[in-house]
Amino acid sequence: MPKLTDREKLIELDKRRRALDDEADIVRRNLRARYGAILADLPVERMTEKEFRDLVGQAIRAGGPAAIAALKSLPPAQS
Repeated sequence: MPKLTDREKLIELDKRRRALDDEADIVRRNLRARYGAILADLPVERMTEKEFRDLVGQAIRAGGPAAIAALKSLPPAQS
């Protein structure tokens, strides 16, 4: 097999990178769809869309374990 030139190597690497980026996008979409399906069973309608977005955004920012610990320390909600 002939040795590739630097230009040919770069083209091949770019092609592999694009394929990996495409695969990562597919996996990301599938994961988000699975998480979104979980919401169908939760009473999210009790919150405004802004509250929901803020809650999820802050939980992601803080990280799962820290967000769960903070929320569990709150007193039960009054209806």
